Amino acid sequence: MENTVSDFDKLTPDLVIEAVESALDIDLTNYTQPMPSYINRVYELKAEDEQYYIAKFYRPGRWTHSALLEEHRFVLDCDADDIPVASPLPLRGLVDSDDAPTLGMIEGIPFAVFPRKGGRLWEAESYDYWLRIGRLLGRLHNTGAKRESKHRITLSSDQSFLTDIQSLMSSDWIHPDLKEEVGFNVGRLEKLVCSLFDEYGSNKDQYIRVHGDFHSGNILDRPGEGLYLMDFDDMAVSLPIQDLWLLLPDYAPESGAEAAAIIEGYREFRAFNTETLMLVEPLRAMRMIYFLCWCGKQKNDFRFQHSFPDWGGKAFWQKEIQDLSNQHDQIRRAVEEQILLP
Repeated sequence: MENTVSDFDKLTPDLVIEAVESALDIDLTNYTQPMPSYINRVYELKAEDEQYYIAKFYRPGRWTHSALLEEHRFVLDCDADDIPVASPLPLRGLVDSDDAPTLGMIEGIPFAVFPRKGGRLWEAESYDYWLRIGRLLGRLHNTGAKRESKHRITLSSDQSFLTDIQSLMSSDWIHPDLKEEVGFNVGRLEKLVCSLFDEYGSNKDQYIRVHGDFHSGNILDRPGEGLYLMDFDDMAVSLPIQDLWLLLPDYAPESGAEAAAIIEGYREFRAFNTETLMLVEPLRAMRMIYFLCWCGKQKNDFRFQHSFPDWGGKAFWQKEIQDLSNQHDQIRRAVEEQILLP
């Protein structure tokens, strides 16, 4: 399904205020500040009592009702385990409280409301910072392993990766002069990634609920409170390595020290299979293909067009071909250098 801006045509500031006021039974000011988001629509709101809220309106058709509830369930499970997260607030008025106390619906658009949390983005300034994030990640995955997820995507070579490849190669997003060359490079990556997942990522017992987009932009450092996890929108079922590799500052062979520190902190709370470090660069390749599909599905959105005016042109795809080829080489190099840790 290709989503367009028409999904949100009815979502005016007045409708946003109406939805949140009814769902929380509060009075809001007219302040509705749009936040950066290409897939969803996110707004900062201010109540008459000076409290601030974040309202997220999910793009219709991207996730099923059950999948959105599983995202909320994971966040609430984290909150119950004292993991610092921005939990969706219980709603009323527009929702069935027995079914979805945190998920509202207006004009066919699902939404949730969160307390606004300020802070600076997490930055690794020393070895202790890597240990700290590793400890938090270990705790997060302990919670993730407590419950199954039946409606979220599974990030693996034989599921999400092959689906994304099929979506990309069957689309009209690729410049026609370059589709064959794109297909050649995607095919090479497919063989290499699938081979490594067969060797290091085939144990489905190790797949758990993960954040899915665990990078510094989704981690706040709040003075006096510590680290705070944000935005579980890409929550998935995957190997724990999925939530580690996005933190690394460089390709796998150059990031051994940082990976070792994260894992040291992680192991204070949870065991970690170091063999899955061999999947860091394959996972990067998977994310590259996923991102191309994500962009393709957003290409008619005016916000996306404004931010990525050159997306889809011939020069764009020429650069993508080079990036895909380079990632193939990076995977082979990581394998040859055996970046496993003891």
